[in-house]
Amino acid sequence: MALTVSMPQLGESVTEGTIARWLKKPGEPVARYESIAEVASDKVNAEIPAPADGTFGEIIAPEGSVISVGQPICTIEQGAAATAPAAAAPMAPTASEPAAPASPGPQAGSPEPAAAAVSAAQASVASQPAAAPQPTQPAPAAQPTQPAPTAQPVQPFPLGAPTAQPAQPAPFGSPTAQPAQPAPFGSPAPGLAAAAQEGSPVASAAPGANGAVVLTGHGHVTPAVRMLLREHGVDVGEVAGSGIGGRVTKKDVLEYVQRRDAAARAAGPGPAPAAAPAAASPVPAPATTGAFPAGAAAFAAAPSPSANFPAQPAAAPPAPAPAPVPVAGTAFPAQSEAAEEGDQLLPMTSVRRAIADHMVRSRQTSPHAWLMVEVDMSRVVRLRERSRAAFKERYGISLTYLPFVARAVVEALQRRPTFNAQWSDAGLVLKHDIHLGIAVALEENLVVPVLRNADRLSISGLAQAMTDLGNRARANRLKLDEIQGGTFTLNNTGALGAVMTQAIINQPQAAILTMDAVVKRPVVIDDMIAIRPIMNLGMSFDHRINDGLQAARFLQDVKGQLEGLDESATLL
Repeated sequence: MALTVSMPQLGESVTEGTIARWLKKPGEPVARYESIAEVASDKVNAEIPAPADGTFGEIIAPEGSVISVGQPICTIEQGAAATAPAAAAPMAPTASEPAAPASPGPQAGSPEPAAAAVSAAQASVASQPAAAPQPTQPAPAAQPTQPAPTAQPVQPFPLGAPTAQPAQPAPFGSPTAQPAQPAPFGSPAPGLAAAAQEGSPVASAAPGANGAVVLTGHGHVTPAVRMLLREHGVDVGEVAGSGIGGRVTKKDVLEYVQRRDAAARAAGPGPAPAAAPAAASPVPAPATTGAFPAGAAAFAAAPSPSANFPAQPAAAPPAPAPAPVPVAGTAFPAQSEAAEEGDQLLPMTSVRRAIADHMVRSRQTSPHAWLMVEVDMSRVVRLRERSRAAFKERYGISLTYLPFVARAVVEALQRRPTFNAQWSDAGLVLKHDIHLGIAVALEENLVVPVLRNADRLSISGLAQAMTDLGNRARANRLKLDEIQGGTFTLNNTGALGAVMTQAIINQPQAAILTMDAVVKRPVVIDDMIAIRPIMNLGMSFDHRINDGLQAARFLQDVKGQLEGLDESATLL
């Protein structure tokens, strides 16, 4: 029996994942809970364990594929089915040859051996991919069995109702699959027409071929998808959804817009064929008038335009579409004219593509605003210098500025709960717990492990917890629950030498704070010039949730905590 393995839920707000690497090959034995694949989420890789013992079967989703939660990715053969491929292997060549070589007399005249040969051929074909069942069957056996009707539902994965979604090639990012079905710009529903031909779950409101209930794009649409629909002037009913239950995702909208723009460019800058006769002839053709409303038809039927209004064709030719901008989640566009000989295309890794998609979605979702204040770190520097040796000896880790700032941020979040919040269509969700995300820069990646209940930790506790998370993040040993659920993010760009940073909000949070390098600078204190260690604190915040007044007060709270730190306090 074949067990289908589906894409797991990688997080509370994660709806899809990218197959980064397969750890098993078809035919290899698999033990329960053994890792079979590496999947990339928004910020980190996670391994998928095998749900049962058996033999690794078919790889449904190849490496690099973007798969929604709940969609099948592979199969595992269990029990007697695990040995079926080995038993059927010697029968495969005999099924593709005439039945005479085994025993010419009895098999040619007896119907029972012929039926046995048909069942054996069907068992052999069932253990192989469904790509070529007809060529391997003998001609006499093909007529009574008639496998053609069973192949009518376009489902390359015979796994039941949920598997109709992988029949669409677009989620795998194939650059040739998108222009293969161009939909003319302005057609009533090109997305639905393509979905109806491919057996998509959003093709119609009637039950699908496999009995699954299908939708027509009227399911839940996220704010990011609604913004994309408005930005590109797309009706949600024209887009075939590939999400769970036929939900339209951001990737579906971007792929539809790309196909639409490709069709518009293929039509050329010239006017449509039906528009030229309408503009040249003083009497419009009957077919042309039917395409206009009553007022527009009367205007088009006029012998000549007024002198005050320059003549224009009835259907303005579409303007040449600009070159498509590379958007995360879509295939890399064709090389532009600016590409020269010697240029090199660097393939996009699954983690980098996930980060790009998350950053683009954040910019499209939240109206970003930014503020910055200067903080005099004199008290923090003196306390750190006095305690760093004893701290290192006791805990075995270095004492940095990060836990001091983190503690000040936590106390400011307790005073300003609207920055420890999330936006929703129903209202503002104030989070009860403070889960502080700490951005960790890797060599070719960025990960944000989450420090849960940060308000319960002291400066020394924060330093130990953040050091542990940072070390395990660099070793790629973070658990899934340690990279999700953050309510506010702190980014220590000062460790990289930056002095002014404008970060992108980590959705769905309300803000992100950056602490830059501590630099000695001349400042004016009591009308005198003094040298002080100054650090810039910059905050990007969601302007839907907070305004500049609240953001300035939050930064002043953090600044006041750092500049008013008690130097006599003990960190041990």
